[in-house]
Amino acid sequence: MKKFVTLCALTAMLAACTTTNPYTGQSQTSKAVWGTAIGAATGAATGALVAKKSGTGAIVGGLAGAAVGGGVGYYLDVQEAELRAELASTGVGVERTDDSIRLIMPGNITFKTDSADINAGFYATLNSVAKVLNKYSNSTVMVMGFTDNTGTDAYNMTLSKQRASAVAAYLQGQGVKANRFEVMGMGPSNPIASNDTAAGRQQNRRVEIKIIPNK
Repeated sequence: MKKFVTLCALTAMLAACTTTNPYTGQSQTSKAVWGTAIGAATGAATGALVAKKSGTGAIVGGLAGAAVGGGVGYYLDVQEAELRAELASTGVGVERTDDSIRLIMPGNITFKTDSADINAGFYATLNSVAKVLNKYSNSTVMVMGFTDNTGTDAYNMTLSKQRASAVAAYLQGQGVKANRFEVMGMGPSNPIASNDTAAGRQQNRRVEIKIIPNK
């Protein structure tokens, strides 16, 4: 019976916490709420194994799991909201998954062709990213450089790594701690558009930042 009550409570929580996404206008459930519910369900299952006879373990485990799951989800929710506000109209894409935030920085606004020198006009945007990273410091920051398939793989790998390193170095210069970073040059791998057209190649020339909360 207590297990049933716990499951009913989780169901009610998800139903009650549906909101409207301000960017799409669509109804959605907060990522933090999903984290809370998933954490609670996992905790309840673990607790039930510990105290099968009474069912008390399921309830206690559910509460503990909810706290952990909700914390990670909330941590991402608030960062996502602040990044969207800071980066509105900059040309930088903000994408959210269940466990990370991905910033997509098109090459045409970050670097000149065949250069790893950051465009001076992009400094203000990176300053905004650094502001949020410094505020929410309990995360790993993966910076990845990508190119199109024009030129040799060796050249593209080198250029993509140089660009990723330049972005990471700039953010570190704005106070983001160096030990939080992982920097990678991906070359032409993982294209997000076709390399058969000029427009597609332009999309593929980019730097991405993936923000992953530490466990």
